[in-house]
Amino acid sequence: MDTPGGARLETMPDEQARTPERDRDEAGRPLNSRPRDGLGRPLPRSADGVPRIPEDLQLPPEEAILEAQRLFDSNMPFHAHEILEGVWKSSPDDERDLWQGLAQLAVGLTHLLRGNDTGARSLLQQGHDRIRHYAIDPPYGLDVAGLTTWAEHLLTEIDRPEPLPVIPIPQLRIP
Repeated sequence: MDTPGGARLETMPDEQARTPERDRDEAGRPLNSRPRDGLGRPLPRSADGVPRIPEDLQLPPEEAILEAQRLFDSNMPFHAHEILEGVWKSSPDDERDLWQGLAQLAVGLTHLLRGNDTGARSLLQQGHDRIRHYAIDPPYGLDVAGLTTWAEHLLTEIDRPEPLPVIPIPQLRIP
């Protein structure tokens, strides 16, 4: 095939040019229905993954906090992020930073557990900065002061030469 400038482009045979069909929703948007592991990493289609959080799940804040904590305690921070993100997307304007920050902390922990220190550092800092403003009068019994301290601890430890022997699990509320 010739380009407008006269250069010649090689084309691929039809079999090589085709991409596998993607799963799509009713509106035609692409879906990723591959199974995932506990840290949200895609697995081969034939693998058994952990149960997925429905993309449209929007729990009330109290239920979301309990479910997110259960997922954190089960070493599934990516899935906790999905729960928190659902609340963030439906929360009133004065709580959006709180829920977005909580979701960012969950993704930051996910990156840390996956070995991505750069992503962890960025998201833990962003989450910390979003939620810290709620520490004076935290809604829903959240331990915002404890969560900011937890994030600060991880941010300090990420930069040390020796990795953390155990990465602490965040506690959304004071036990």
